[in-house]
Order: sequence, then structure tokens, then C-alpha cells
Amino acid sequence: MMMDPAHGTIGNEEPDTRDAQKNNFAEVRGDTQPHQETRRVNNDPRAKQQKGSQPRRDRRDVHGWVVLDKPIGMTSTQAVAVLKRLFQAKRAGHAGTLDPLASGGLPIALGEATKTVPFVMDGRKRYRFTVCWGEERDTDDIEGRVTATSDQRPTREAIEALLPRFTGVIEQVPPRYSAIKVQGERAYDLARDGEVVELAPRPVEIHHLSLVDQPDNDRAVFEAECGKGTYVRALARDMGRILGTYGHICALRRTLVGPFGENDMIPLDQLEALCHRAASGEGSLADALLPVETALDDIPALAVTRADAARLHRGQAVLLRGRDAPTCSGTVYVTVAGRLLALAEVGNGEIIPKRVFNLTGLTASTGRNERN
Repeated sequence: MMMDPAHGTIGNEEPDTRDAQKNNFAEVRGDTQPHQETRRVNNDPRAKQQKGSQPRRDRRDVHGWVVLDKPIGMTSTQAVAVLKRLFQAKRAGHAGTLDPLASGGLPIALGEATKTVPFVMDGRKRYRFTVCWGEERDTDDIEGRVTATSDQRPTREAIEALLPRFTGVIEQVPPRYSAIKVQGERAYDLARDGEVVELAPRPVEIHHLSLVDQPDNDRAVFEAECGKGTYVRALARDMGRILGTYGHICALRRTLVGPFGENDMIPLDQLEALCHRAASGEGSLADALLPVETALDDIPALAVTRADAARLHRGQAVLLRGRDAPTCSGTVYVTVAGRLLALAEVGNGEIIPKRVFNLTGLTASTGRNERN
């Protein structure tokens, strides 16, 4: 994903790959801007039911990551709105859309964690998905209109022999119902209007693809780990065509997003239960938070003195002096006394701050700094 700064406040989210009824399965999207939510938008039906019946609670500073195990049927916009309400957080945003009929990891950044969203979006994603053979659909998933059928069904041997062709850097034509822009218009808008959308193939990287189950002749279950810009729906479509049949996605679960895996995921009902316990003084919502710096696992950490930290906090560069000066270069995250201070660039003998963090407020519990 592109290293664009995440502004953190909930702003208007780009539409998912289709509208709420047709936007069904997650993928590593072609438009790689971090998605932000807006304070005006709250599609959570429970929040709507409470509107006017309860006074609005004051928002507070909450900083950290919550990796929601998103249930099927909930949009990413709704998920962020629900978590923002549960934590009474001032700012929230997610790191990669997960469509309504998909389940699994939806990393949600709260407060200062929104500054680290691009690092998560730039990471690998892992999916477990089921392909239904014999039908191709215009959306390449179960919600679309059937456009072609076949009585042929691939054997396990044929599927496994095909997988190397879809591993590594490959050329992929994105689905017609995707968020890619065509002359300033989203492809899915043009497709919904009945226009013929021709999208050019582009390179994507699939690090791993395996067949994990074949419950019957009509279905096959795969696991894929891929990089930015990969469309899982297109993968199912293209495999079906080469195998002499047709295929579309009929189930999907995301199991990895950047540094966040299944061990980090928390189901919504557990979050709501923790919220109720915290309200009665029996727990803390901090227990659900992962530290802001969790998103920076692949970036070197650089510890500085309190004097240097004060300069960096003011946005001033710090010279690297003495024989003990670090020799690293490039992007680092800076800490002082074990606490995250800034994202910075190291080069030409100095540390130049790029994003400074202010972690005053609710942060992750101490135990959450040591992940499973």
C-alpha cells in the first residue's frame, strides 16, 4: 500500500467495492488510500435505536489498536462506528475494508494509532476462501448475476497442478465491480449503470496459495497470502476459466492483516461484554487495546534521551553524536523511556521527526504489550 499519512479522524469512507447490498467480499483493494470514517455517518442499527433516548457521552482520548473479528453482515463503516461508541473515542479508522459477507480481521485504529494505518495497509493479507465451481457471476462472488455456467468440475489433481501459475508476481485483471477509477468514475458505478468496463491487467504478488480442502465436487477451499492490489474474487474467476469451468467466491475469511493475526482478533460480543464490565468498574477497555506501536513491528526502534525527546516532540531535528550513535538509516520509530514518541527519518547524521505521538489518555494495558 502507499505510504500515505492517515489523518485518523473518521471521515467519509470510499464506497466498498459495491453498495451495501452488492458489496460482499474483501480483497486487497486497487485503491490503497487508508479508509477513514466520518462523524456524521453511523450505520449501526443499535446506535440508531438509541438515538434520542440517551444523552450523548463525552468523547475521550483513546490510543491503540483493536483487531475486531468482524461478523458476517456488518460493513467496515458500521464496525468502526460501533467501536468508536464502545470506547467513546474521539478518533477512529480502519486499515483495509472487509466487506459485509466476509468475516475475520478488521484492524481498527483509535486515536494516535490512526497515524500508523499506512504501515498496516502496506502489509500482507491472508485469506481463507471457498470457490464454488460451475458458475461465473458478474461480481465474481455469490451476490452477483450468473453470466456463464458449466457442468465440468475440476479434480484435486488439476487444481493442485494449477496453483504454481497463480503464485509469485502475476498479471491480474481486476473485477468489473471494483473501486478502480476509469476516467474519473469508479468501475463498480459504471458496471451498475450497464456500461461495459474494460480494465487493464496489472501485476500483483501472491506469496502463497494452497488448496486446503475439497468438501465436494462443487467447492474447493483455498488459503492465499498476498500483497497489495490483489483481488481474491479475480483469483477465483481466473482459476475457474483455466480449469475448464467457471468459479466465484462463496465464502471468505481474513486471517492476517499486516502484523495482526487470528490471536489478536476479538469478537464483537466479547468487546461489548468487556464494555459493560468496565462501565460497572469490573474491568478496563484498555485490556482490549494493542499498543500503537504494534503496527510498526517491521520498523526499527530507536531509543533517545529525554533531552533529545523534548526536541523531537517540538518537531526539531536531533543530531547523532558520539561513538554510540546509531548507524541505522531510513524510517524508525523513536521511543523515550520505553514509550512511543515519534516516527522519524534517520539520515545525514540526524533524526528528523515526521509524526509525533501524544499518548495522553487511555492506552493499552501493560500485559497487551506482550502479544501471544
